[in-house]
Amino acid sequence: MNRIILPVSLALAQLFTVNVMAQSKGEVDSAQAKPPPVAKATPEQKAAGKAMRKTEGRKEAKVMGSTDDKDVLGKAKVATKAQRKEAAKARKAAATSAVKKGEVSSGEK
Repeated sequence: MNRIILPVSLALAQLFTVNVMAQSKGEVDSAQAKPPPVAKATPEQKAAGKAMRKTEGRKEAKVMGSTDDKDVLGKAKVATKAQRKEAAKARKAAATSAVKKGEVSSGEK
């Protein structure tokens, strides 16, 4: 009997403790519940802010430098559509002959 009473009493004590320690639903001060009123920005203020950010951005871009260097990006190879088709045919023929010779496994074992 004592073995059952001890765990049950601990469980009840925890239930009551949770209810006691929980915060109450107190009243909220209406002055603190709302943010302070803020005046909307006029179109002139918005334009002035945009111009300021734009000039700052230009200054930062000049300081950091451009990444449009030809050496950094490399150059794409230019091939015509006919050249690409011929290269695809050559690759396909090479792969077909390699599979026939058994050099490339088909994935089935």
